[in-house]
Amino acid sequence: MPLEQAEKHIDPVPLMAPGQIIKFFRLIPDCPNPQRADRSAGGLIPTRAFRFCEPMTSASAFGWYVFAPMDFHVLWDGSDIYWQYGETDDWYLLNAAQYPDFEHQFNQHCPDKVRGYCPPFLSAAPEPGVLKIWSGLIAQTAPDWSLLVRAPANLPGSQNYEHFEGIIETDRWFGPLFTNLRLTKTDVPILIKREMPLFQVQPLMRQTYDERALKNFELVSSLSDIEDADWHSFQQTVIDPGDAFNRKRGHYAAEVRKARKNR
Repeated sequence: MPLEQAEKHIDPVPLMAPGQIIKFFRLIPDCPNPQRADRSAGGLIPTRAFRFCEPMTSASAFGWYVFAPMDFHVLWDGSDIYWQYGETDDWYLLNAAQYPDFEHQFNQHCPDKVRGYCPPFLSAAPEPGVLKIWSGLIAQTAPDWSLLVRAPANLPGSQNYEHFEGIIETDRWFGPLFTNLRLTKTDVPILIKREMPLFQVQPLMRQTYDERALKNFELVSSLSDIEDADWHSFQQTVIDPGDAFNRKRGHYAAEVRKARKNR
């Protein structure tokens, strides 16, 4: 079979193991492995919330932490972005920059048709103060699963930048897993640390953000329209477990964990 035909008849391989919804590929050897997100947000949420607030701990643990491949600084002067890494005191004007010494490794290991297409590690967007950072990873999800890319849940944020959020259909997109930051301070060196989660990815079934599902909602617009069954549910949730002085701490958390165990 000619090579051209052979390339068109590559046998498909399973995306991932049965029951698995995500697979990470580490391209940059130095980048930290992704980690399952932590219920305590790295020990930074209040102890009382960790013990009793199931909504907060569940949100904290939903997904995986993704890290920057190395420590580096960026600086925005209101017009241009500069960056600095390693022991040097020099600042480099940022347009698009490769991870140090990685482009050669990429070209050594990739097929001929991919050679020369190493993803940039950092790039400045056309919009003022917007920075794109590649984690050094690619993520692939099972069919009909996507990833929400967002700031780490319930971790204290930086006063120097904000995360843009995005949903990537990673069952179709086999490309760099990155985040976009909006820098919010000028003329201040901003440190991005390798040891701290840079962003969090959370799995979403595509149907959960389908427009047909999101448009199909109902509003009960007044107290007089609330039905007896709904008032009964309110009573079971708010009143039956006890008032603010007698309610057992962590009642909701205990109920959720019990239901989760039964599932």
